[in-house]
Amino acid sequence: MAELFRGLEHAAAGQHTALAEVLNALPFNEDGLLPAIAQDAESGEVLMLAWMNLAAIERTLAEGYACYYSRSRRTLWRKGETSGHLQALRSMRFDCDGDTILLKVAQTGPACHTNRASCFYLEVQGDRVAVLSEPER
Repeated sequence: MAELFRGLEHAAAGQHTALAEVLNALPFNEDGLLPAIAQDAESGEVLMLAWMNLAAIERTLAEGYACYYSRSRRTLWRKGETSGHLQALRSMRFDCDGDTILLKVAQTGPACHTNRASCFYLEVQGDRVAVLSEPER
């Protein structure tokens, strides 16, 4: 598995590898999951981190909207399926060793379940943690 990603380290820009080959080489953890970062495709803001299994990756690619795996519910869930705050997929990337997924998305409404634009609204400031944004109404 890792051999594929080691080989891609030396690939020239523009070189292609079959998607099926890359998906088969992904180093899923013992639960069959990889972390997935959702980033706003326009602003570059990191919106959230979730988990994906192979079925979530395939569904996201097939349907064009971010689908994740809920570890607590042990099932697939489409981001925004109840809130309407969908993530339209603009691109999917894998990091250099295939153990993290980056989804560049067009976010409809807030990404966070707290109704904030991003889940990363808590910032360490010295010996305190500050809340950076208010929930959207």
